[in-house]
Amino acid sequence: MAAALARFARRLPDRRPLLRAVGFVLLVNVVGGLPGLLSSPDTDWFQRLEKPWFYPPSVAFPIVWTALFTLLGIALWLIWRSESAGRRFALGLFVLQMACNVAWTPAFFALEAPLLALGIILTLWTLVAATIVAFRRVDRRAAALLAPYLLWVSFAAVLNFELWRANA
Repeated sequence: MAAALARFARRLPDRRPLLRAVGFVLLVNVVGGLPGLLSSPDTDWFQRLEKPWFYPPSVAFPIVWTALFTLLGIALWLIWRSESAGRRFALGLFVLQMACNVAWTPAFFALEAPLLALGIILTLWTLVAATIVAFRRVDRRAAALLAPYLLWVSFAAVLNFELWRANA
């Protein structure tokens, strides 16, 4: 009986890669979500800002960011498990862009500094584009997973600019 169970267990797929991928997704979502716990758009200052016509409903932000951070987590996992020579550089760029991403929320909401936040998001856009290039050299799938993130950061940069311009 024990031998039959052992043979059956050997035939089951190895779940460790999937568990690691889930771990990367959770890690990126936790890191990305931390600034939202420290500063929020629910301040009087933000509520009083004049918003552009294309400002999305508030419910869109947590949905979009969770989806994007999930894609980033999968992309990061793909790069992490690669043995490519460009892996270290790609991981370093990912960490830099993530740090920049995390810095935007407190700059905008806690410091109430849309111009500073605009500088941060423009830097973020550059780092995300560079990360995509570095990821592409390691794993094209990982680079493709970052494309929606770059599009959202582009939209967010325009939104940040309009919020600054309309309220300066």
